[in-house]
Amino acid sequence: MSPPQFILLLGTTAAGKSAVALELAARLDAEVLSIDSMQVYRRMDIGTAKPTPEERRRVPHHLIDVAEPSESFSVARFVELADAAIADILSRQRRVLAVAGTPLYLMGLMYGMFEGPAADDAFRAALRMRADHEGVASLHAELVRVDPEAAERIHPNDLKRIERALEVWHLMGTPLSSLQRQWSAQVLRYPAVVIGLRRPKEENSRRINARVREMIAAGLVSEVRALLAEPQGMSHQAGQAVGYAELIEHLEGRLTLEEAIEQIKIHTRRLAKHQRTWFRKFPQTRWVDAAADDSVESLSSRLQAAIEEVGRA
Repeated sequence: MSPPQFILLLGTTAAGKSAVALELAARLDAEVLSIDSMQVYRRMDIGTAKPTPEERRRVPHHLIDVAEPSESFSVARFVELADAAIADILSRQRRVLAVAGTPLYLMGLMYGMFEGPAADDAFRAALRMRADHEGVASLHAELVRVDPEAAERIHPNDLKRIERALEVWHLMGTPLSSLQRQWSAQVLRYPAVVIGLRRPKEENSRRINARVREMIAAGLVSEVRALLAEPQGMSHQAGQAVGYAELIEHLEGRLTLEEAIEQIKIHTRRLAKHQRTWFRKFPQTRWVDAAADDSVESLSSRLQAAIEEVGRA
C-alpha cells in the first residue's frame, strides 16, 4: 500500500495538537489544513491559539486568516476553500495533515453537507425578535425541549445555530440532530488515515485552565477591545467564539474580568466534551494517549508510527 496522502489528526482543544502537528508535518513532508471555525478570522490570534507567523513559515498552513471578523463564515464556504487547498497540496506531491478542530467543519469536510430545508426568512425574523425581547437563553431552552441532542452541542448564546436548529424543527418536524446522524453511515470524502491525540479529562481540563490564564497574560483582553473598535466591528458569529464572547460581556460591563475568565474556562471545557462526542463518528481512529510529561517529539513519533502501520497494512 502506498504511503497515505491525507492524514486527519483529531484532538480536543488544549490537547496539544498544534505543537504536535508542526513536528509531524515536518517529518511527513506535509502541509497543515486547519479545521477551526475561528482561526479563519484575521486578527483573532491569541484567543484562537493560532500558529505564530514563525510556525507558519516553518510549515505551510491553510484555512487560517481567510476572512474578516466582520464576516459570517459558513460550513459550506469552509468546505469549498478546504477542497481547493487539498487539491493544491496534493498536486504538489505533498501530504495533507488536517488538524481538527471544529466538529461541524470536520463533519462537513469529511462526510459532506447534509441536506436541510431552505431558510424561512419570516420565521428567522420572528426568532430574532424573540431573542431581543426574551433573550437568546429563552430560545435555547426551547431547543432543549424539541431537540435536546442539538441543544447539548450548541452554546446557549449561539443565536445563529439555535436559530437554524429551531427552523429545521419548525419546517420539517424533525430534529436537526436526527438529520446529522446520516454522517455516521457515509463514506469519508477523502480516504484518510485518522489518528488522534488523547489526554485524560482531568489533565485536559488542567491544560485548558492554564491556557486560558496564558491567553489573558498574552493580551487577549486588548485583542478583543481592538476588534470591537474596528469600523466594521465583529460579526455575531465571530463574537460568539469562546474567549471572545465572555470578554465582550466584560468590556460591555456585564461581567467582571474574573467572572469572564471563569466563564471562558467553563465554556472551553464544555467545548472539549462536545469534541469528544463528535470524534466518536470516526471509530477507525488510532488514538495515542498522552501523559503530562510526554514531549512533543515523543508524541509525534508515536503518531508517525501509527500512520506508518496503516501504510504497511
